[in-house]
Amino acid sequence: MKTLLPNILTGSRIVLTPVFIYFLFWGDGYGYAGALLIFILAGLTDIWDGRLARRYQVETTMGKILDPLADKVLVLSAFISFMTMDVIYFWMVATIVLRDVIITALRFLLEYYKMPMATSKQAKSKTALQVTAIIFILTYLSLKAFQVHLITDAVDQLHLILILMYLTVFVTVYTGLDYLFGNRASIRALVRSNR
Repeated sequence: MKTLLPNILTGSRIVLTPVFIYFLFWGDGYGYAGALLIFILAGLTDIWDGRLARRYQVETTMGKILDPLADKVLVLSAFISFMTMDVIYFWMVATIVLRDVIITALRFLLEYYKMPMATSKQAKSKTALQVTAIIFILTYLSLKAFQVHLITDAVDQLHLILILMYLTVFVTVYTGLDYLFGNRASIRALVRSNR
């Protein structure tokens, strides 16, 4: 059971994603608050699965692939949902999705062909910013639904969501380019091997 637990926790993030979306589109303060709690819970499983895998020394190839995939399913679902709710712009979400699709595809290909892939040192800052942006927006939506205007009006006047999303998009693109630059040798080898 100990060997399966990290992958079960990782899989739970994918299972929680439709539940998160359901609460998000519930539409009132309780729905937004529920979505916020589910997102935080899902985020905690991301911390726990990695720690347990290292603690019990059960890091697997499937886990290495499933973990970032589960993260992206949850995070991208949140951003796409915010876009459909007109909270953030389409181009912001499209940029984040495109970057993650390219890097995830590259990770799968390099893993499949047993080629090394260097991780970006800035990748954690990208993840932290994306999670922060989602939690901030969910909190804003909850407060707005509960008519806490003192806070939400200040957020609107200072354009804090827009500023946070600009920063998130910039760091997301930067880390994507850093991944590509850091793995240029492996990418060249991959291209040569498939000619």
